[in-house]
Amino acid sequence: MSFNNLIVETRGHVGFVTLNRPDALNALNSELIEELNRALDGFEADKEVGCIVITGSEKAFAAGADIKEMQDKNYIDAYKEDFLGSWDRITRCRKPVIAAVAGYALGGGCELAMMCDMIIAADSAKFGQPEITLGVMPGAGGTQRLTRFVGKSKAMDMCLTGRNMDAEEADRAGLVSRVVPADTLIDVAMKAAEKIASFSLPAVMMTKEAINRSYETTLNEGVRFERRMFHSLFASEDQKEGMSAFVEKRRANFKNK
Repeated sequence: MSFNNLIVETRGHVGFVTLNRPDALNALNSELIEELNRALDGFEADKEVGCIVITGSEKAFAAGADIKEMQDKNYIDAYKEDFLGSWDRITRCRKPVIAAVAGYALGGGCELAMMCDMIIAADSAKFGQPEITLGVMPGAGGTQRLTRFVGKSKAMDMCLTGRNMDAEEADRAGLVSRVVPADTLIDVAMKAAEKIASFSLPAVMMTKEAINRSYETTLNEGVRFERRMFHSLFASEDQKEGMSAFVEKRRANFKNK
């Protein structure tokens, strides 16, 4: 597959995507999203890939959606094409996706990062939903996911004032999983992805599914769902291998079966 706006690699058992529109600070347009969705489809289908990393440049993960692409749209244009509707493909990935964020993650860039399962942030990262300054509002989940991550008050603050949140505040607020020095970001993200990819893929996928279910249901139903998923893993070869390896004090050799 060829890509104009991405660099797509497979690094061992990790699918690695670099957003690559440097002249536009990786602003997200329809072509880039279509290419990202194709890359994700490919990694999902690749039996050797156990985790996916998405990153940008040192200056910007993605500085927002491409304003030039959307400025002339009217309501009927946006409605008929379900503008931004294809952006959430990433949320349907069954394999874990890590966002490695340095520099600006604003507007659609912040929303894209929040669609991932984990955000590892460089100490240079800045997050924001500045759509209000353009006379609009977030349209790819910003008002919804940000509120779930950081709470109503901070989400209101960011979406209504358009201010940015630096990496330290994002860590305190629970938006990111960890903050690391900018020059170690890719190494740290890759190590996390490689560790995830080294485990049993069915167990990893079910764990992700169970955590996501916690946002969609009650505690009692969520715990019941978790328990059934846990029970089901006792039908896997990897459960037998993992527990045998623990008892025998050796490293497990998972087969993703």
